[in-house]
Amino acid sequence: MPDQLSGVFAALADPTRRAILRQLRDGDATVAELAAPYAMSQPAVSKHLKVLEQAGLISRSRRATARLSHLEAEPLREAVGWLMDYRAYWAESFDRLDDLLDELRDAT
Repeated sequence: MPDQLSGVFAALADPTRRAILRQLRDGDATVAELAAPYAMSQPAVSKHLKVLEQAGLISRSRRATARLSHLEAEPLREAVGWLMDYRAYWAESFDRLDDLLDELRDAT
């Protein structure tokens, strides 16, 4: 099994799965509720849910006869931390570019 960060990024690579996570921000939902906005079958949505569950981004539980999906946002924290390292890189790159542009402007 790949590390959790790889699983999170793989799960987030699909726009349908990202949309499902957005839906779950509003609260737990059934497969039927999650499938409603899409032109796809409930089994197809269930496959997306399985990927999200394997990545640790959702958990699933039963309430009476309904199977609910619940957002588990904690794995996103590691992904955000990884991305923030690159934010600092780009900020430094832009600062160096600004310095270079200032030097070029002053030289003319």
